[in-house]
Amino acid sequence: MTRKTLASTSACAVMLLMAGCGGGVLYPKYYDLEIPPAPRPALSWKRLPVTVAVRRFETLPYLRQGRIVYRQSPGEIAFYEYHRWAVDPAVTVTTAMIDSLRSSRLFSFVKPYDGHDQQEYLMTGRLERLDEIDYEGGVQVEAKLSAELVNPRTGATLWTGGAAETLRLDTRNVNSVIMEMSCAVQKSIDRLVESLDQQLAANEP
Repeated sequence: MTRKTLASTSACAVMLLMAGCGGGVLYPKYYDLEIPPAPRPALSWKRLPVTVAVRRFETLPYLRQGRIVYRQSPGEIAFYEYHRWAVDPAVTVTTAMIDSLRSSRLFSFVKPYDGHDQQEYLMTGRLERLDEIDYEGGVQVEAKLSAELVNPRTGATLWTGGAAETLRLDTRNVNSVIMEMSCAVQKSIDRLVESLDQQLAANEP
């Protein structure tokens, strides 16, 4: 067999091997938090005739990687290679907070912050944790949020709050993880809105 023939045969073998392996190629799967606005009864505080703008929530750098996070020990941060967020969780959390504030009817108008000083109050927040926890005897998810309400014209802080929720999974799969993360985020948002309502009611003239 000539060298040319041998080279051609080897090239064909490599191409066939690559074609045979093509069926096993893994492609990323994308997920999004599902956080519907929770219906609420009337809260204790009357609606304030003011506009509140909600700035996009900040996140820690590791939560901006686009890949879903899991932890196998308290100090470890690991990422799923093929399970990723379709939308930045901070964007989804911000939208969910706006929806929850609107349904709470604490303020006349709630909108996303657009960079203009056309609102009486400004809310800023931070998504601090959104992790799968794979230690302490089972699989859990953890969500942690913090937020504050300020008067941008005076710089006065009217309210600050933090909330965290940890939920245990009965079935370990990524879809269940995302479902419980969504629930943990919603519960945390509910607690923040409840805390805000209590603070405003306590300051009622």
